[in-house]
Amino acid sequence: MGGWSAEREVSLMSGKGVADALESLGHRVTRIDMGRDVAAKLTEAKPDVVFNALHGTPGEDGTVQGMLDLMGLRYTHSGLVTSVIAIDKQLTKQALVPHGIPMPGGRIVRTETLYEADPLPRPYVLKPVNEGSSVGVAIVTDESNYGNPISRDAKGPWQEFDELLAEPFIRGRELTTAVLGDKALGVTELKPKAGFYDYEAKYTDGLTEHVCPAEVPDEIAQACMAIAIEAHRLLDCKGASRTDFRWDDNQGVDGLFVLEVNTQPGMTPLSLVPEQAKHIGMSYPQLVQAIVEEAMQEDAKG
Repeated sequence: MGGWSAEREVSLMSGKGVADALESLGHRVTRIDMGRDVAAKLTEAKPDVVFNALHGTPGEDGTVQGMLDLMGLRYTHSGLVTSVIAIDKQLTKQALVPHGIPMPGGRIVRTETLYEADPLPRPYVLKPVNEGSSVGVAIVTDESNYGNPISRDAKGPWQEFDELLAEPFIRGRELTTAVLGDKALGVTELKPKAGFYDYEAKYTDGLTEHVCPAEVPDEIAQACMAIAIEAHRLLDCKGASRTDFRWDDNQGVDGLFVLEVNTQPGMTPLSLVPEQAKHIGMSYPQLVQAIVEEAMQEDAKG
């Protein structure tokens, strides 16, 4: 848990929750706040299985997965190839869209070009290609304070990243579905109290209302769950994944689009996967145990 990504604090919260739950079930747990010496600490700990509660890079992008494969250690959640693809929003599209998974169009743009002209008609969304938790997302509208074209001095992801993914903005509602193994747990609607469902809204108590189960037509709920299961299968996700959607409720099922698939969804007290599990009668420790049991069934690499 922990590490040095932009999502370090969330990872520490996830890791604490998971470790406490595992200890409550009688497991012997070693807590590792990941530093550059992580391989040495793992060698010393000799774990039966590593619970990967890291978020962002390098814990979610295949780097840590590759290290664990080389060390011959079993670990929770998705493997190297899946992690490499799912952390990259453009690679995810290339893997899913040909199989009929609906995702917004868009393209990768060099940040420098944003200061010359808009890459898409406004409103559009700019986001890093490979960060999670809505880190660095900007919605560019005619009314936004970014300038037209975007000013170099305007605060936004263009000040941090050389390349960004530009996508059409999809009006409507934010939905998400967790998948555990081969089963969808449910559908939650996220209603930020202000603005949109950004990093702060995700992890600050009281800033976002979670409606679980989402108050949506049954065909939309069923579509979310079917699409999330198929995305989980196509990407070969392991353990828990979470698929995030935008739904334009003026268009029915045709207005449903996948934004991303999270291979290391949060396990904090505010997180969506534990919340959906609880709704179907699965306690937090039971959820953690199920993730560990799936990992134990995998053959250790090496």
